[in-house]
Amino acid sequence: METEVYSFLLGPAVIPSLPSCIALLVTLQIHQLMAAQFKVIGSDQPLVVSVGEDAVLPCHLSPSMSAASMEVRWFQSQVSPYVHLYQDGQDQDGQQMSEYRERTSLIKDDITNGSVSLIIHSVRPSDHGQYKCFFQSDVYYEEALLELQVTAMGSALHISADGYQDGGIRVGCRSAGWHPEPKAEWRDHRGQLLPPTSEKISMDAGGLFHTEISTVIMEESNRNVTCSVRNLVLNREKAAKIDIADQFFPRVSVTVVALAVVVAVLGLGYVLFLIWICFLIVSDSDL
Repeated sequence: METEVYSFLLGPAVIPSLPSCIALLVTLQIHQLMAAQFKVIGSDQPLVVSVGEDAVLPCHLSPSMSAASMEVRWFQSQVSPYVHLYQDGQDQDGQQMSEYRERTSLIKDDITNGSVSLIIHSVRPSDHGQYKCFFQSDVYYEEALLELQVTAMGSALHISADGYQDGGIRVGCRSAGWHPEPKAEWRDHRGQLLPPTSEKISMDAGGLFHTEISTVIMEESNRNVTCSVRNLVLNREKAAKIDIADQFFPRVSVTVVALAVVVAVLGLGYVLFLIWICFLIVSDSDL
């Protein structure tokens, strides 16, 4: 039996140099890092929410990619304790800020496209401020800053007349339940500002502001005096008018003045008549 022997001629083995290997690895690593980079997009406008409503803080990745396996952290001034944390595929509450316990949740319906919005339920005045939305993958992280403005329109204005002062009437204006701190002022019937004699702003236990402002109304500026309290965030106000003239500076009519003059003249005539009678009696007695 003959055995056929085949022979092959192989060229020299191509062994890449060490610098080439390093360059290749660096290139692959850079490509991987660039592919993993993203931006975090929040809202470039403040989110305005009234006390008691739910606030939805939007946040998503750009370009779109899944955040299901990432860490998503919402916090304020410091990373921990946090407002809300999504990690290892589920929400974590171990180091959550006590004031947010059972008040936050994430909208994860579109998390595979990198959209994870935070809901703060039943917003309080203390929720007012800045929030950071933080995403972290295995090799990259980024964050965005959002601002939540909590607002409240206060109660109807209560106006009172508190007595006489400096030749005029001191009037007060009070209202409660505002957020943020409101601006209160008095204006006369021409719309001109009246200088306040006192102004007080206080905060209740719930974080809402109470305001009280008083001024002195003089008779020459007493028509349709208006107190207004304005929410500067919403640019809305509540106002109340009072006509001081009708209530505190009644004007005397011409008839009343004429009647007073007639009474005065008659009274004077009667006194003179009595004096004349007395004079006659004295004169007769002397005779």
